[in-house]
Amino acid sequence: MTLPAAAWRERVEFERRLVHASGTLYPVPYLLGWISWRTTGRLLILSVAIAAVLEALRLADSVGPLAPLYDALVRDYEADGVAGYALYQVSMAATALVFAPVFAVPAMWMLSVGDPISGGLGDNGATEPKRLSVVAAMVFVCFGIAVPYAIPEFGPDPGVIVALAGAIPAAVADGLPPLIRGVAVDDNLTIPPAAASGMFLAAALIG
Repeated sequence: MTLPAAAWRERVEFERRLVHASGTLYPVPYLLGWISWRTTGRLLILSVAIAAVLEALRLADSVGPLAPLYDALVRDYEADGVAGYALYQVSMAATALVFAPVFAVPAMWMLSVGDPISGGLGDNGATEPKRLSVVAAMVFVCFGIAVPYAIPEFGPDPGVIVALAGAIPAAVADGLPPLIRGVAVDDNLTIPPAAASGMFLAAALIG
């Protein structure tokens, strides 16, 4: 049975958000003490290489049996450019390679957890800013993600400042994306580095 277009799109968006949330698992082996943070970065580089191969096949119209995978990963407006899932891998890997875990892990989770929640609350187009209420919700979620890392590391008051310094840039990157030649910069690319940079700078200024 073929689903109506609206129902099909709703199902695909749900599947995309599940894939999105699966990135929450990336730092888990490190947090459990199974592997080092350096190894985590190397595995994420491997994920970038896999995404690059998938994108090369898609952009060359050599999809073949991978069509259902692309249905779950790629939106219509991404058809002629690098898709968000590939940018997701790049930003996750770059953040893990550049920043210490205390900054990188919450920043990565702001993308994998916060962004799907924000996406579910918002109804904006790809180049449109999200409602202020959605941006505020994203700040709240990202702050909640960062606090358990920031307070043990920096103390109660500085930790709150550091967490906010990550949550606010993440919410801005998510809800108010900059436009380059009329094209919105994908928040999959910007949320983790913006959040980690904010936390790092706040920690440096405080300490």
